[in-house]
Amino acid sequence: MKEFYICNCVQQENKVITSQFVVVSKQIKAKKNGEPYLALTLGDRSGSVDAKMWDNVEEFLNAFEQDDFVKVKGLINKYNNRWQLTIHKIRKMGDSEVDFSDYLPKTSKDIDQLWAKLGEFVETMQQPQLKQLLKLFMADEEISKAYRDAPAAKTLHHAYIGGLLDHVVSLFSSCDLIVRNYPMVNRDLLFTGVFLHDIGKIHELTYARSFGYSTAGQLLGHMIIELEMLQKKLALIPDFPPELKILIEHLIISHHGEYEFGSPKLPMFPEALMLHYMDDLDSKMEAMRAQFERESENESPWTSYNSSLARPLLNSRKFLEKPNPVEEPEPAPEEKPEFETETMAATAAATEPDSVSQKSLLDLQSHFAAKKNSI
Repeated sequence: MKEFYICNCVQQENKVITSQFVVVSKQIKAKKNGEPYLALTLGDRSGSVDAKMWDNVEEFLNAFEQDDFVKVKGLINKYNNRWQLTIHKIRKMGDSEVDFSDYLPKTSKDIDQLWAKLGEFVETMQQPQLKQLLKLFMADEEISKAYRDAPAAKTLHHAYIGGLLDHVVSLFSSCDLIVRNYPMVNRDLLFTGVFLHDIGKIHELTYARSFGYSTAGQLLGHMIIELEMLQKKLALIPDFPPELKILIEHLIISHHGEYEFGSPKLPMFPEALMLHYMDDLDSKMEAMRAQFERESENESPWTSYNSSLARPLLNSRKFLEKPNPVEEPEPAPEEKPEFETETMAATAAATEPDSVSQKSLLDLQSHFAAKKNSI
């Protein structure tokens, strides 16, 4: 088992480490002087880190490829507030040296219990054709195995083995509660959308060595894949209502909620709208949870910038648990310097009326007034 994981970067800042990683991405770039350097993303089950190799690069350019496992010696430091590994040495590892559990993050929950919970929700459905449809998917051995293993996304949320199942069971639980507050929502139709909305991820994503996209995933995306999977199962159910079919298709293609997020259609009926918002909520809450977990050893309740949510995050629990800072005593009133007091006194004196001058002026006015009267 590895001794250093990417989540340990805080403890190893500005230190040289030796550890093993999977190559998530590999690029050969050019320095300003035209010489090549390697720009890598390295991963393990705790996350990923940017890595650069600047010197003696030529002999390593073709020594490994993306998805290979490598042993690396290098310096951990921060660049633009992001962890970076500056590589000194790197070599490709053989499969016999690899413990695959070190490299792919996996849900801490029991997969069998999650799968059983999913089946329990399906059993509560009342509409026979919808219930039959979901049970056909669950009975398909290839689909069920992949459904239990697949991540829900490459990086954004539930990006770990079992993440898809974890996400869907969480959605079933949330929707089962909120639907009770909205009588106009068809529970069985909503549940069908929850079960199917991301099922195409089992073919869109690759997750044998690292998380990436398959050719079908790159060219089609999971929604198109889901429509194809749906048609194959519907062909096994005679007289499936065409009205239900088109509603399920809309649930699939509208669940991202916005055109700019990849939905060809906006949600246009209650179950579709609820599916979108509950899916979005569950995804964002998991993104927050994962960020807090990654940075759990940081003293500050504030996290680094979260790219998926486009903001730094405040761990409110850590913020509230943090001891109240000692209140600073209020500073004593500042005494005015002597020179300032003297200046102000002089100014005040200059603006006060001169009693002698005023008396002389009054005497003159009286004199001229008396003289005028005598004339």
